[in-house]
Amino acid sequence: MDARDIIKRPVITERSTDMMAENKYVFEVDLKANKTQIKQAVEDIFDVKVVKVNTMRVKGKKKRMGRYEGRRSDWKKAIVQLSEDSKALEFFEGV
Repeated sequence: MDARDIIKRPVITERSTDMMAENKYVFEVDLKANKTQIKQAVEDIFDVKVVKVNTMRVKGKKKRMGRYEGRRSDWKKAIVQLSEDSKALEFFEGV
């Protein structure tokens, strides 16, 4: 699996931006990816040193459209902690 297939997108929320001060970044990752693959993918893409990876599966919510009921897909979230000497990741370049 390619590194860009493992890391889908960064999760930008108020809580995740607060975690950036502690060198922790949150990503949506592939459901089948394990912690070792996530660590290697982040190190390859962003050229940083990863210290720790925490993962969790997020269940999809039930959603309604009128009388029809559906469900969002399940997804996997990874919280990646970088080493102190690693540079900060910039998601908002040019904003």
